[in-house]
Amino acid sequence: MKRLMLTAALLVAALGTAQGQEKVDLDMTAKIRAEAFHRSQVMATLNHLTDVIGPRLTNSPAMAEANRWSRAKFTEWGLSNVHDEAVAAIGRGWAFTEAGMDMLTPRPMPLHALPKAWTPGTAGPVEGEAIYAKLESKADLEKWKGKLKGKVVFTDELRPYKPNEKSDFKRHDHDSLEELLSYPLPQKRGGDPAMMARYRERMELAPLINQYLIDEGVVATVSISSWNDGIVRVMGGGSRKAGESVGVPSLVMMAEHYNTVMRALERKETVKLRLDVKAAFLDDADQPGYNTIAEIPGTGPQKSEVVMLGAHMDSWHTGSGANDNGAGVAVMMEAMRILKAVGAKPNRTIRVALWTGEEQGLIGSREYVKRHIAHYPEPTDPKEKAVPEFFREAKGRLVRGADYDKVSAYFNLDNGSGKIRGIYAQENLAAAPIFAEWLKPWHDVGATIVTQRNTGSTDHVSFDSVGVPGFQFVQDQLDYFSHVHHTHLDVQDHAVEDDLKQAAAIIASFAYNTAQRAQKLPRKVLVEK
Repeated sequence: MKRLMLTAALLVAALGTAQGQEKVDLDMTAKIRAEAFHRSQVMATLNHLTDVIGPRLTNSPAMAEANRWSRAKFTEWGLSNVHDEAVAAIGRGWAFTEAGMDMLTPRPMPLHALPKAWTPGTAGPVEGEAIYAKLESKADLEKWKGKLKGKVVFTDELRPYKPNEKSDFKRHDHDSLEELLSYPLPQKRGGDPAMMARYRERMELAPLINQYLIDEGVVATVSISSWNDGIVRVMGGGSRKAGESVGVPSLVMMAEHYNTVMRALERKETVKLRLDVKAAFLDDADQPGYNTIAEIPGTGPQKSEVVMLGAHMDSWHTGSGANDNGAGVAVMMEAMRILKAVGAKPNRTIRVALWTGEEQGLIGSREYVKRHIAHYPEPTDPKEKAVPEFFREAKGRLVRGADYDKVSAYFNLDNGSGKIRGIYAQENLAAAPIFAEWLKPWHDVGATIVTQRNTGSTDHVSFDSVGVPGFQFVQDQLDYFSHVHHTHLDVQDHAVEDDLKQAAAIIASFAYNTAQRAQKLPRKVLVEK
C-alpha cells in the first residue's frame, strides 16, 4: 500500500498544484462520516427499490412506482424542486409474470429459461419440436424458409462448458490498483469500422427476422445464456417501439440445459418442448420515460451553478436490479439524505438525477444533457443516423445550452455495490490533484487512487462527451461481472451493506467539496470535429 500511495502522490505532484492546496472541510467530513456510518438508511432504500418494488424495466409499472416512491422520499427528507422530467417517447411498457419450459421427449426434464424483454408471451401453454437453425443473414432466412412451422428454434451452437478458473468474487488489491494508475493509449474513437458495419447489418436485419419468425409460424426462439453455472443472462429482444414487429416469444436458457437439448438434437433425437410465458405489452403507443430529479439549493454567491449526482433507476427484468443499478440509486439517494441530515448549506446547488433508459443507450441522461446542457448536430448520413447515439462518434460544432457553463461536475455510480477505491479522472489532468486531496480523509476506508483512465458505458459519458466534467468512481467488482450483471441473480443478497455506506459517504463529500470550491472544477479541452 505504501508504494501505491507513493505512486499516486508522485502522479499528483507531476501534474502540478498551481491552484494551491485544495481545502477540505474536515468538520463537515466528520459529520458526513458519522451520519453515513452510524445512521445509514442506504440498505432500507435498496430494500424498498428491489425487494418491494422489484425490477424496473424502462417504462414498466415498476419503474413508474420507483419514480413515485423516490420523489416521496426526497420530499420526506426535505429536498427541493422534486419532480419527474419527461423523456421523449422511448417505447411501450412491457412486463412478464411467469415463464416455464419443459422437455417432454426424449425424456421429461424441466428447463430453466427466461424471456427477453419486449417479446410476446405464448397466450397459454404451447408445444413444439426443437430445431437448431442459425438465422444471422438473409441467406440463412432463405435457407430455412418453409421449414420452421411449429418449431422451437434454438439459435446458438452448443458451447462446451469451461469451469471458471478465476475467483468469482473480486476486490482490488495493491497490484490491481497500481495497474489502474497506468494509462493505456486510447484507440481510434468511433469503434472498429468492420465491427460497426456488422452492428448496422444486425440492426437492419432484426426487424426482418422478427417478421420472418411470425410469417414462418415459429413457436418460439431460444438462445444460450452467455454465462455458465446456471446463470441466465438476459436482456432485450423483439421491439419496444410501437408499430415494429416484435417477433415470437424469445427466451434465453441456462447454458447447461441448452447444451442438453443440443446434444439430443445432435443424436438425431426428437426433442419435444412445452412452454408457457405470461408476458404482455402494456401500451398501444410509445410512452415517455421519466427522470426523477431533486435538489439541495445553493445558498452562496454561486447558487445558480450546479453540482450533479446521478445513477440509473431502470434495470433489466429478471432479478430485482439490485446491483445494476439499485445500488447506485440507493447510494445517490443516501448521499443527498446525508447532506440534508448534517445541515449542509452548499454554496452551489447540489442536484441528483435518477435516470431512465440507461440500459437502452443512456437515453435519460442523454436527453437531459441535450435539453439543458449541450448537444451535437444530428448526422445527415443515413448510415450514421441509423447507429444509436450511444455508439456514434461526435461530429460538428457543439450547440451549447442554457446550463452549459453552470454545471461544475457530474458524479455517477454504476458498477454494482462494491466500495469506492478511487475515481476515474477521464483524462482531466487538472482535476486529479483536486480529487487526490478530497480522497485523503477516505484512505482509511480504502479509497485512495485517481486514475487518468476513461471508463464508459454509463451515464457520466453523456456529460463528458459534451465537455462537462463527468466522472465515474473506481469500485471493487465483487461478483458483479461473474454472477449479477444483467442476470436473474441480480438481487439484494449480492449487495454489500458496508460498501454502500462507504460509497454514500464519499459521494456526499465529493458533492459538498465541489459545491464549496471558489471555482468550478476545471474542464478538459473540447475538440470539436
